[in-house]
Parts: sequence; C-alpha cells; structure tokens
Amino acid sequence: MPGDTTGLLFRLTTFGGSHDAAIGGVVEGCPAGLRLDPHAVQAELDRRRPGSTPLGTARREADRVEFLSGTLDGVSLGTPIGFLLHNTDARPGDYDHLKDAFRPGHADLAWERKYGVRDHRGGGRSSARETACRVVGGAIARQLLATAGVRVQAWVSQVGELRMDPAHAAVEEAAVWSSPVRCPHPPTAAAMAALIEAVRAEGDTVGGCITCRVQGTPPGLGEPVFDKLHADLGRAMLGINAVKGFQIGSGFAAAAMRGSAHNDALVPDGAGGIGMATNHCGGVLGGISTGADIVFEVAFKPPSTLMRTQATVDREGRPVLLEGRGRHDPCVVPRAVPVVEAMACLVLADHLLRQRTARL
Repeated sequence: MPGDTTGLLFRLTTFGGSHDAAIGGVVEGCPAGLRLDPHAVQAELDRRRPGSTPLGTARREADRVEFLSGTLDGVSLGTPIGFLLHNTDARPGDYDHLKDAFRPGHADLAWERKYGVRDHRGGGRSSARETACRVVGGAIARQLLATAGVRVQAWVSQVGELRMDPAHAAVEEAAVWSSPVRCPHPPTAAAMAALIEAVRAEGDTVGGCITCRVQGTPPGLGEPVFDKLHADLGRAMLGINAVKGFQIGSGFAAAAMRGSAHNDALVPDGAGGIGMATNHCGGVLGGISTGADIVFEVAFKPPSTLMRTQATVDREGRPVLLEGRGRHDPCVVPRAVPVVEAMACLVLADHLLRQRTARL
C-alpha cells in the first residue's frame, strides 16, 4: 500500500501485522559509512516491546531484531537495510469472536469499508504491533543524527487528568526509563501508575500525553512551503496508533495569547550568535528549524479495547454484545515513548539529508 513508506531521502517501509509470522522493514537512504550499533537498536526495541512495563499488555515478545542486508561488519553500505522481527507470542485464536463483529473505537469497520476484507486477528496491519518496525528505523536514524549532534528525548507528561508540572521539565534520561510509567518526576509517576492500575481493575482504559524535546538541531532543517518541519513532525506523530492531537511550542495556548507575548525576542547568545529569550515557536519558524530546542506534545486516546462488555454490531448490522478479552494495554503512553522518539528521529534524519542538498 502507498501508506507503508515514510520519508523522502531517508525512507522507512514496513510490512507485517499483529499475528503474522513476522513483521519487518527496509530502511533506504542511510548514507554509507555509518557505524551502526545493533545493541543500541535492540535497547530501543526493548523499551517498546510487550512486557517492558508491568502497566502494559500481558503479551510477551522478545522482539530480537534480525538484520538481513545493508551492513557489513557493522557499517552501513549505502544500500537498503532490511530487518525482521518474528512474532513469537501470537495467539490468533483469541480473536475468533471478532470475525463478524466490529470493535467500537477500532479501525475494523473503516478498514472493511475501504478494502472489503480485514484481518480480524488483533487488527492485522492496523495494530500497534507494527510500531516495533518504526522503532528499528528510528534507532538507525538516531545514530545518523548523533553524527550531527542531534539528541531526541521523550517522556510521559500526562495520564488522564494527572499532569507533570512544567517546572520539572529538566528531564534526565535515566529518570524516564527507571519509571514504569516513563514519567521522570517520581511523585507524579507514582500517582500515574496508581491511576492506570485502578483503571485496569475497572476493566477500563485511560489516555495521556507524551512530550518530546529535540536538542542540537542545526538551523535550516525543513522546507518553507509544503514540507515544513513542524508539519512533517505532526504528520509523523498523528500517524502513530491512538494519537489524536499534536502541538508544538505554545500550541493551542497561542490562540489565547497576544502577539506581543507570543513573539520570541531575538537576543545575543553570548557566543557571537543570535538566540531567543523564549521559545513559544517550539524551535521552528516558517517551517524551518531555528537552532533552538524543538519541543512538542502528542496526545493519545484511551485504548479502545475494554475488559468489559460493549454493545456493537455485526456485518449484517445486527446488534451484538462484545465481550472484552485478550491481552491489551490499559494505557498506551508508557510503551509509546520510544515510538514518538523513533518517528521524530525519522523525520529529522530525512530533513538533515535534504538540507545538505539545499545550498553550496
């Protein structure tokens, strides 16, 4: 399908569904000569994989990445990098009751109306299982970005109505990953974990937000018209399963501000250059990176699968009751943090390569 590929110069194509034998992908456009650390790629997969947090699904997948092509002795060849992830804990029989019933809040009905057929086994291609492939591609992109000094870090900033105080925005990576919620502020993380467990006990689900900060971005990334950097970041984030909102910088709060308050004053940076006193723009102006930190937020809906009975309809439009069963996350945001980072890395790596063709 055309929607299976993202990127212009640095491109990722993925394949496979939730209960197929395997999922995988191909990365194209990675320059030759990049020394790739497979252990770093695996570490990012381990942060996303099912079972990586006690607050998530009971499904257990090793998600051991197998590289098939594109590298030699740990160095990229400039040719397509193919990789594979075997599905080892698939239980397609868990979904037999969904062959003729449409799950509320899922892509089931829309998918069947588009294609006339669907994979009822956990959603098939529309399952968040596919995002493991994005994490592999993003991990390769991250290693390319590191050669330019670009760093990408995300964390859970909200679960339900519980929100991390912006005053605690000085985030350390170790603090993020030591928390099962992936929130770096321990008191807030504890409250979030308690909320997720309470919601799970009720057979319900809850949404949340992930904040991402990109540091070291060189100025000039992004195209000024259709391929604005913040537009491509928004497209990437909104393409993640369960994402319903994206905002950068001051975001929707800008609608209530005056221009005199929203404009970021330009000031000397103390090193002979130019900086900004504030960062309402989120590090992007006119669709082009300014060199300041890029800061954006991604909102996730509550997972649609509930461990309780829901009313729905079958293929004939007849009312049926759908019993909640299977292995599902009561809140997706803890496991979505590496996915947000991966998609940001893919966009930034693509624009980094594009910028190298923009001027002599």
